[in-house]
Amino acid sequence: MPTDEEVVQAASEAAEGLIFERYKQSAVRDVDVTVTFEEGVLEVDVYLNAPDDEKAQRVADEAARAAQDAVDDLFAAEAEADEPQ
Repeated sequence: MPTDEEVVQAASEAAEGLIFERYKQSAVRDVDVTVTFEEGVLEVDVYLNAPDDEKAQRVADEAARAAQDAVDDLFAAEAEADEPQ
């Protein structure tokens, strides 16, 4: 099973990665990705201040989903590795 730290790192990297795929770093005025994983509960909050508020909100929502997907993938990979061959 992944550690809490591995979960938080995977989620953070996925969220930030998606944001900077969609925006040049110089276009982002402010970004804050907060990830917690406690007692098996993942919480992801993404704040993005970038041009075009409507697009920025969509990208922030997509980044949060990407973080959740990355954690799902991490657990799935771990489960596959634990299966007997």
